[in-house]
Parts: sequence; structure tokens; C-alpha cells
Amino acid sequence: MRYGEDARPPGRPHLRTRAVTLGAGWPVVQFRLPASAQADPRAYTLLEREVSAAVVLERRYGGEKFAELFTRIVGYDLDCAEPFVLYRRAAGAPLAEWLPRLGAEEQQRIVGQLALAVRLLDDAGLVHRALAPDSVRWDGSHVRLAEPHAALRAGEPREPFGTAPWASPEQRAGHGTADPRDDLWSLARLAYLLLSGHPSPPGRPDRADGPPEDLGDYRRLAALAQSGLFAPAAGGRPAPAELLRLLRLPDPLAHAVATADPLAAGRARYDAEIARRREPLRRDTDPDDPGDAYGPYDPYDPYDRYEPGDPAGRAEQGAPPRRGLRALLFGEQPARPPVTLTPDSAHNPGHGPGAATGLDDPGVDPGAPPARTCPHCLLPVVYDESLLVTIDAKGNRIPLDLSREHRPGRRNDLLRTAYHLCPHGGEGDEAHELPVPYLTNGRPLSIAFVGSSAVGKTHLMAAMLGEVELGGLEPYGLKCLPLNPEAHRTFLRERVQSLQQGRQLGRTGQQTFARFADGLLVSAPGRTPRPVVFFDLAGEDLAQDGPVTSFLMGVDAFVFVVDPLRALRMPSLDPLRQRYGLSRRDLGDEAFTTVLNRLPRSADGRIAAPAALAVNKSDLMRFEPAVDRWLGRALPGRHDPGAETAESRDAYAFLDHHASPAWLRPFDDCARCTLHFVAATGGQARGDRFPHGARPRRVLAPLLSVFAACGLIRGRD
Repeated sequence: MRYGEDARPPGRPHLRTRAVTLGAGWPVVQFRLPASAQADPRAYTLLEREVSAAVVLERRYGGEKFAELFTRIVGYDLDCAEPFVLYRRAAGAPLAEWLPRLGAEEQQRIVGQLALAVRLLDDAGLVHRALAPDSVRWDGSHVRLAEPHAALRAGEPREPFGTAPWASPEQRAGHGTADPRDDLWSLARLAYLLLSGHPSPPGRPDRADGPPEDLGDYRRLAALAQSGLFAPAAGGRPAPAELLRLLRLPDPLAHAVATADPLAAGRARYDAEIARRREPLRRDTDPDDPGDAYGPYDPYDPYDRYEPGDPAGRAEQGAPPRRGLRALLFGEQPARPPVTLTPDSAHNPGHGPGAATGLDDPGVDPGAPPARTCPHCLLPVVYDESLLVTIDAKGNRIPLDLSREHRPGRRNDLLRTAYHLCPHGGEGDEAHELPVPYLTNGRPLSIAFVGSSAVGKTHLMAAMLGEVELGGLEPYGLKCLPLNPEAHRTFLRERVQSLQQGRQLGRTGQQTFARFADGLLVSAPGRTPRPVVFFDLAGEDLAQDGPVTSFLMGVDAFVFVVDPLRALRMPSLDPLRQRYGLSRRDLGDEAFTTVLNRLPRSADGRIAAPAALAVNKSDLMRFEPAVDRWLGRALPGRHDPGAETAESRDAYAFLDHHASPAWLRPFDDCARCTLHFVAATGGQARGDRFPHGARPRRVLAPLLSVFAACGLIRGRD
């Protein structure tokens, strides 16, 4: 390669551009993110988003007759020291330089080709957002749009971009979501410039939020003005296809033949399986059910059912009781959750034994023993103040005596950081304790991460809890506190902060006794907080039927982590497999097999515990259409079961097409299993560091799915 001089491209302050000659004489243009600009993580994100849009356009239109409308991508490397993208050198000159020389016929052709380009972008799900006189080129026969450096997917939140009068008012302000009709505003303004010869009415202030005041002076703009193209809001403008009709131009996509979809068969299999699983729910659920005091009926919540004396009074009226998942699918009645005795109820006569159960335990039996199941040894633990301890910096357990402490505030503060010895712990490595809030709040939820060594379980958990720490669960109505403040600080310091600083985390060491890595106290308005604990065991431990994995029998939910380098039959991953000394495994993940074989099953052979299948390291396939559709977009601000199902459908079809059936075994074996594309780090490590920092993508999606399945997030699925 031979390089030209560096320059700063206008409107892209972080990048440098230069002419590059490849091989014997192929001229291209390079846009590069220099090391000096990489302190801003936003710069890398913008370059990656640009490459994604350019790849979409090249795949969709690179071989078509209208490919000349777009600047064509040649290649890219986003993992090198200075990430870059290469484009073909664009012919022609910016429209601003052509203005005095353009005739009426050329002006009409330019407007028509711009309308066609926006129509093609619309069909690709993109909004260009950078149509202006200095970015649209004309070579005498073809319009050519600039590189899609500002492009957004249709439906993504708008980001402020552009200047008046070329960018729409909504786009400049960054209000609402990106709409293909944003580009039509820019097209209308360009058409006004071409036909009037000036960007705004001479001698008069321009109305940047509406049509130019002298628009009626130009007869050839009458059709555009009457179409609503200059409407200040995108909703008032015509669709791109409608504009072609108004301009009496053919729509090349109107009768286009759909191309073969390699994932269609997998999507059909997913749909058929989901329909088969939901059929018992349709038969046994009353569609006219008005709901009750505990919110909408959730067939996947095993405790969501009517009992005699229920608030809606349906049982007394002779209506059939509602039953939970195990009852519907397997003919089983779920066990009633035990009642917790809180420290307050133990010392204050005014607090009854059911005071701590809250609305998330609707089927509670007031006479049940006040116990919680220890997540380590699976034996019942009753709150006993004589077993309270604190743990010092050296790990020594120091008894905590609260018998003389009568100040409620002080008691609560001590209990917040205290531990409760498990009476079944024994001696040595198997001696263990529980954070007191685990025993004094609502029904606990334990989540285990499953996968072989080096698939990224630890990185995924650290990225996930890092997002939680940044408030990632608050849009879903959930608040989180540490189950034990000191243990949580240690996890944040050793795992989360190290990852956020771009350091690769060490492998999880093998254990002789399973202990959870971290815990949270998760609450929603009006409901009792619930303890949530996360288990991260070494892949070697999970892959063998040893005593260390006995805790799996009591785990409430699972996150199965797929490594694309081991799973996918994709030649593009072969160089990475060679670099890391990995090979594909058509027999699937041995940790998946061992864990699934060990879990109890119902009458139909399925596992009742909810699960999520996370395709980790999805950044390695970031521009595959099915992956890019999800990995490139942020999670919605509310739990959306429809989007969750759509992502599961795509991820299932992707694995079905590129991997052996063994990698889908968690979906096959678990009664409820969602699938997700995630990236814990967003890039490959060089040595022990991620050169462009860790950039987690959609890591909360599996956790939100599990929370929804276990009743922490309410809503019908």
C-alpha cells in the first residue's frame, strides 16, 4: 500500500482520511481512527456504526444496477491498532460546485436519483442523515451519496446531527426516533437549492422548520410542496415509495423478487416449536380473565395462580383455578414458597410471619416454617440470631451479638453487612455463610452461568453487573442494592473495574465447594426485595459430575454461554480458531451436556427452570445480517416480549444454520429458553488487554429474560 497525506474530513473530527493505492494501482480512500483520538470511546462506536451501514448497503445493492448511487466500501479492520475503513474513490464533484452549470434536465435527474436513493435506504432500514450540497456528488450522469458516517437504523433514537437548512428540525434537535422521511426533508431542501439557485430566500430569514417563504415562486417545485415534503415533522411527509409515485418515477423494489433467506428454515422450526409449547397454555388459560391484584396472569410464573379465597373471588364462583407452568405443562402443582422470618418480626410483636413475603409470594402459607434453602448445600436455613457473624479482612468469622443493641437504625445497619452461618456447613472448605439479607427478604433467585472454560462466562457476568451498577435495570422499574456491600465492592474492584479498564480477566479457578460470585437485592415499587445470586464456576467443574456441582439441583435459572469459535461453521472464524488453538465441536459444549443431564425433569422430559442461551463474542460476526440486526441496537427502555421473541427466533435460526443441533440443546431441553446475541467485551484481546477498551453489547438481555420468567419483571409473555 502507498499512502497519501493525512487530512481531517469535515464533520468527522476524530478521524483522519488519506488516499491509498492498493497493489499495482487500485486507488481507494481510507478513513482511520488514530491512536490520539481513541481516548473517546464514542469515536470507535461511530466508526463501527458507519462500517455496519456501509456493509449493509454493499451486500444489498453492490451487485445491482443502482449501486452507483452509494459510495462503495472496499474493506475494513476494526481490531487493528488504528481501526479503519476503505472506500472506492468517488467520482464527480459535490453539488455545490455544479450549481451554476446544471440545466433543467440534469436538475430533474438529480432529484429523481436522490428520491431513488432514499427509497433504497428505506428498504435497507437505514437513514443517511447527511444529504447536503457538499456531501452529495454528481458526475454528470449519477448522483452519489457520501459515506454513511452519520447513518442510523430506522427506529433508533435520533442523535443531534446536521445544520439548517439541510437537516430536518427533529434531526437537528435529536428528538424522537430516526425515520427515512428525515432524508426526504434534506432531499426537498436540495431540490429547492437546485431549482432556485440559492439555499434560502434571498434577503429574507430562512424558515428552518418549514418550507421556504418563496417556494410558490417556483412552478417546478409545486409538486414537492403539495406533497408535504417540507412538513416540519417526519409524520407529515410522504413515504419514500410514495414520493417516487408523485414524481412519476418507477419503483424498482415494487416488484422485486425476494432473495433466498438461508435462515428461513430455522425460523420456521422455531415458530413451530414455540407454537407446540404454547398449545397447552391456550387450552387451559381463560382468555377473558380480568387479572387480579397481583397483575396480569403470567403462565410462566409457577406461583401465578388462583386459590380458594383469591382476591378476584373466581374460585368461590366456580371458575377453574389458574395454574402455574408446572401444572399446565406437566400436571404438577408448584411448591408453596416458604415464609421468611425477618429480624424485625423476630423482635417486634407487631410483625407477623408473613410480613416479609410481599406481593411476589401470593400463594404463601402463613403456617409454613420460616426457612430459606441455602443455595450452596440446598438445605433449609432458619434465621437464628445466634449464628450471626462478621468477616474481617483476613477472612476470619467474628460472632455478632445484637442482644444489647436496641437502636433500630443501628441494628439494621449491622444486619446489612452481617452474615448468617449455615448450620449445615461443617468444617474446612465446606463451611459457609449467607448474607443476612438473603434470609430476611423475599423469595431468593439463583442464576448459574454455564459453559466450558474460556467461553467468556466471567467476562459476561462482569459486564452484566457493570451495567447493573450503572443503572441499567432502572428503566425496567428495578432498583438494586448489594446483597453484602463488602463482597460486592470486592467483585466490582477485581472484576468489573478491571474489565472496564480494558484488562482481560483471568480464568475462573476450580473450587471444591460452589459459592456464588456476587449477589444483589432487587426490588420493584410496591414489592418485597428479592435476593438474586450469581454462580460462576470453572468450565472444568461444570463439565464433570462431581460434588462441587451438586448446587445445580437448587438453581432457579440458567444462562448458557455459547462460544462462536467452538460452535459455528463459519470460515471467517478459522483464523481466530488457529490463533487461539481452538477447534469446532459438533458435539456441543460438554458443560451444557453435563449440567442438562443432571437437572431434574418433568413428565414430558423438560427442565422447568427458565434459561437464556447467550451467543457471546457476537462482535466476531458483528456484520452478519441476523447478528447486526440486534447487536447494533440498544436494548429497549422497557421489557418487550415481542422483541425478545424476535431476537430468540433470529438467534435460533442463526445457530440452526451455522452450528450443529447439539448447541441448541438448552432450548430443546428447557421448557422456557430465550436466545440472545451478546458481546461481553466487544473486541479481541491483545495480550492481556483489549486495545480499544471493553465495549459490552446487550449483556443485560439474558438477565432481563430470566427476571421476566421468574416474576421480577411483570407482564404477559
